[in-house]
Amino acid sequence: MDNPYNVNWSERSLRNALTIKRYLDDNFSYQEVRQFLQLLEDFETTVAHFPGLYPQSHNKPHLKMAVLNKNLSLFYTVRKDKIVVVAMQDNRQVNQGL
Repeated sequence: MDNPYNVNWSERSLRNALTIKRYLDDNFSYQEVRQFLQLLEDFETTVAHFPGLYPQSHNKPHLKMAVLNKNLSLFYTVRKDKIVVVAMQDNRQVNQGL
């Protein structure tokens, strides 16, 4: 694809990112926080060029689910001229019932 899509982050996804960052700050080293931020940057670059790369979510077929690593999943939708990141979840917190 010659022209990458614009990637927009919903308010919910930004709140999710801040919550995850705080969790990492409280429970892990600065290296994990940097890795988290790098994962988000890498995802944005990749999905802007290859919006169909990730599969549809099983629970929400109108969304695509990107599993960035065993601990982080993002949900997004592809629109005519942009990608909207709807939400993200830290799978560690989900598994702990948080």
